Amino acid sequence: MKLIIASNNKGKISEYKRILEPLGYEVVSQRDAGINLEVEENGKTFEENSALKARAIYAFAKSANSFCNANDTQSANISNFATLADDSGLEVNALNNAPGIYSARYGGEGLNDTERCNHLLENLKSIPKNERGARFVCTIHFIKEDGQEISVRGECEGLIGFEKLGENGFGYDPVFMYGDKSFAQIGADIKNKVSHRAEALRKLMSEL
Repeated sequence: MKLIIASNNKGKISEYKRILEPLGYEVVSQRDAGINLEVEENGKTFEENSALKARAIYAFAKSANSFCNANDTQSANISNFATLADDSGLEVNALNNAPGIYSARYGGEGLNDTERCNHLLENLKSIPKNERGARFVCTIHFIKEDGQEISVRGECEGLIGFEKLGENGFGYDPVFMYGDKSFAQIGADIKNKVSHRAEALRKLMSEL
């Protein structure tokens, strides 16, 4: 079954492909599904934002008879698709759970991942290790082909390091320490088992 991910983030799509395609889903980004839609994330929680995105993409696709890929060379039966949206971010105890739902805009619009990590490290420079607890949060809102909705939440506890470590991952992975390694240092096989997204996906698979 085709599964439209309400995102065009290459790192996120790659993670979903690795985890969900072995289960029989054909994972595509909304762009690859021919959907050009920007959904305003004006919810107050991760759950609200993921639901807003999933419902908007589902309604957009459902309103058409079919959707095409980016090159408009193929189409799929609109009755045979599901939609998944997530909202994820980083909560830092010492910052009263900031950046939270504003993780992608932390420090201002237009910053790249490296700049956001640097901004976070600067704000925590006087905080000792035992007070640098943090967690990644991921909520997933899944809409089945028949319109049934499922919402799940996953978390991964860790702490914020004192410098960026590792070359893999994306977002805040280089500064989020899981044990003695950052999320950008652990391999994809481990990350896919312990991450906030992996926990949310396990819950989703159980619901499905």
